[in-house]
Order: sequence, then C-alpha cells, then structure tokens
Amino acid sequence: AASVRNAQPPLFEEPFLIEAYIYDTVRTPRGKGKKDGSLHQATPVWLLRTLLQALQQRHHLDTSLVDDVVLGCVTPVGEQGADIARTAVLDAGWAESVAGVTLSRFCASGLEAVNLAAAKIMSGMEDMVVAGGVESMSRWPMGSDGGAWVMDPRVNSALSFVPQGVSADLIATLEGFSRADLDAFAAESHRRAAAAQAAGHFNRSIVPVTDLNGLTMLAKDETIRPGTSVESLSKLMPSFEMMGTMGFDATALDKYTTIEKIQHVHHAGNSSGIVDGAALVLLGSKEAGLKAGLKPRAKVRMCAVIGSEPTIMLTGPTPACLKALHKARMQASDIDLWEINEAFATVPMKTARDLGVSLDRVNVNGGAIAMGHPLGATGALILGTALDELERTGKSTALASLCIGAGMGIATIIERV
Repeated sequence: AASVRNAQPPLFEEPFLIEAYIYDTVRTPRGKGKKDGSLHQATPVWLLRTLLQALQQRHHLDTSLVDDVVLGCVTPVGEQGADIARTAVLDAGWAESVAGVTLSRFCASGLEAVNLAAAKIMSGMEDMVVAGGVESMSRWPMGSDGGAWVMDPRVNSALSFVPQGVSADLIATLEGFSRADLDAFAAESHRRAAAAQAAGHFNRSIVPVTDLNGLTMLAKDETIRPGTSVESLSKLMPSFEMMGTMGFDATALDKYTTIEKIQHVHHAGNSSGIVDGAALVLLGSKEAGLKAGLKPRAKVRMCAVIGSEPTIMLTGPTPACLKALHKARMQASDIDLWEINEAFATVPMKTARDLGVSLDRVNVNGGAIAMGHPLGATGALILGTALDELERTGKSTALASLCIGAGMGIATIIERV
C-alpha cells in the first residue's frame, strides 16, 4: 500500500491520437451559377441528397455508423439555411441517429468541415463523420446573407474593408504580376481542366445530378472553355476598377503606402467562376472503417488555420501552409501535389512563389478559374481532386489551401495509404 501511495505519475505522457482516414470523396459537377445554368433547378438540399445517397449506395453503408454530417455553406439563408446538414441527412433517408451541423468560414467552409471532422475523429469523440459543403449560387447569390463586415458602416470603416477583387488587384500590383501573367495562368487552368475532363480524371468522384424523373441534369463540369487563350482573355474589361474609384482603392492605399496606384488586372476570365455544386468526404477511424467494411484511401496528416491582414485579405494561404507543414514536421518540398484555390489568379501564383513551389505541381487538373468556386463546397472538392490525382499518379502527399474573406487562410495535408 505504501508503494502505491508513493508512486508518482510520469511527468509527460505521449498523447493518444487516433488516425483520421479518408474513405471516399464524392462531388456533383459544377453548374454555371446563373438562371440558365444546368443546376439552377436543383435545390441545395437536392444536391446534398444526391451525394449522400451515392455514398450510401457505393459502399452499402450502414448509415447508423455515421455520427455526424458537418457541412460548410457560406450563404446559409433561404433553402440553404436552418442547418441544411441535418435536413439533408433526413431527406436522403439516412439513419435518424446521424446528426448534422452547418458552419461558415467563408470560402474555406468546405475544408474547415473536413478539418473539424478529422479533429472529432482524432480526439476519439466520434468514429465516423461525413464532411463537405454546398453552395447554390444561382439561387442564393453571394452576399445574400449580409453581415456586419460588409453592411455595417462603422465596422467596415474600422476594419478598412474593400471588396475581394480590389484586394486581388492590390496583391498583383505589389507582387508585380501583369495582366498578361494572370491571363496566362487562367488560360492554363482551362487547358489543364479540359485535358483532365477529357481523360476522365474527375470520373471517380463525380456523381451526376438527375431530376425527380431520373433524367440527367448535369454530368460534368459546365464552365470549362478549352479554347481559352491569353488573346481571348485580353478582350475582357477589368472587373474591379469601378469599385476602386468609388473609394476602395484609397482605403487600400492608406494601408499600403509603398505603391501610388492599384493596377486593376483581374476580370471575369482570370477570377473564379460563380457556380452551383456540392462535395462530401467520408472520414473515420481505422476501427470504424473496419466495422463498415471500408478500405481507407488516405489519412489526414495535419490541418491549420490562421488570421491575416483583412484589407489585403487574400494572403492567408502562405502562413496557413507553413503552419500546417511545421506542425507535421514537413517541408514544402515534401508535398507532391498542391491544390491552392483559384479565387483569383494572383492567389495561387503568390502562394507558390512564397513557398518556392513550381506551378507544375499546383492545380495540375485546373482549378476554380476554369471550373468555378461553389463557395461552401470548394475546400472539400479540391481535397477530393487532390486525392484522386495522388492515386492516379502513385504519388503520396497533397496539400489543399484556400484564401478566406476578412483575412484568413487554411491548409490541410493528406497522405495516401
């Protein structure tokens, strides 16, 4: 008894950590985010129902084994409001025991959902989680939800708010990226996306969207333009110059005094497209996967988020990537494939330059400039694209990252198993 009383616990114990595995990824095609887009008649919950049912059918999944569905949605109003995650679970006919939660971290919402799901699993709180996001931009335009950052004059003045396009032009000016540089990147995005689509690189993850009668609404990404060139893009007018003259350029230049004028070089052709779409990722522990009869495809190595300066706003990917790499004890050179969301051409160009990464390893199948950026879904979508490409090429590691409104960045590292 005395020896038991005198025994001291060790000063440090190795933390117990459960691996979070990715078992599958699915996504809808991305439809043009306008009233004449192929997915305009599909409600957001219908897009999610389509993917949830596809996951169940692909794996003969006992859905009662899933603890939660975590979904990103940047504009959670109307049909996308009222916790669409739980609504979609029930509408898809999944077990009533499956919970659902909707979150917003602006453009990174879909990847934040994956990161939160991985954290739940790695902590042991939950065993199997579906994560992803949805955005029906043709039905609920960007900004429909308002928000103090944009709508409250006191707040946007105090925070030196400018629209994202002005921020992108500010970065391009500071970095010395010309209009021709950005247009060349955009044309390459379309070329890569068209080649990948033609070769069937997206086929494993895409689930065609059908209507109530079973007729196909859309089976492939709708906005890729194979013939896009620097010459064709050069005919487009800058999209954010007028906003700049309304006072937003002056706001930005008050902070960034090393330049006299912002060069407005972004336009509809070298910025992300407005589209409808949804994406899901099925994650779980090793034991949960065995119980469900699933084979793991990858594991989540590390996740990270950071806050960055909110006026320039779009520089967050670099420090987020560095944070994730540091925590994973990795270098940028250890990453085989990079998915850096093409919110604007300048974002992946600057991030790759900062990290010393060749653009040959970034968005190898094209990106949001060609295929669109369904805000709440994009993070999960590009992670799935990265995983499919790792498997297709036999490579090992990938990192997905997005810039985020109000000045944030996010990064997720996965490793194929």
